[in-house]
Amino acid sequence: MDDRSRRLLGIYLNDHLAAAATGVALARRLTRAHRGSDEVARLADDIAADRGALLDILMSLGLPIRRYKSLAMAAAEKAGRAKLNGALVRHSPLSDMVELEAMTLAVEGKRTGWRTLLAIADQEPELDIKRLRLLQARADDQLAVLERLRADAVRDTFREPSAADPAETSLTP
Repeated sequence: MDDRSRRLLGIYLNDHLAAAATGVALARRLTRAHRGSDEVARLADDIAADRGALLDILMSLGLPIRRYKSLAMAAAEKAGRAKLNGALVRHSPLSDMVELEAMTLAVEGKRTGWRTLLAIADQEPELDIKRLRLLQARADDQLAVLERLRADAVRDTFREPSAADPAETSLTP
């Protein structure tokens, strides 16, 4: 791979690394929201491991790690939490739904990143094709888990409130 292509690859992978750091933070927040769910905890652990795999790939390729991109994405992720979701003081059911959708988009992006690396593996001998295929398959598994969780969140968010839970009827538009 020529110098220009390697420079572009470094930018590309650092962008994915920044997004991965944000994904790890979001996955950990989902874990807290779904305490007691082994499936969500395992998902968060896998997402963190995928970020570690991306770091390993950057290092194996001898590409610089641009930490400032991760810091900028972390700030944007924190700012994104301040959204109006119908509940100012307590957790809104919309929060889970929106966060699961965001996590799904992030995992789709990560999966595409693994596919991109597979497409250029013949030009970069340090890329481990077997490992990239495993990472892509793990992203597929993560998407299946996220879809189940998202479907549950949609059902829970838009179900009719019960008389036994008066707090659900106090959401403001």
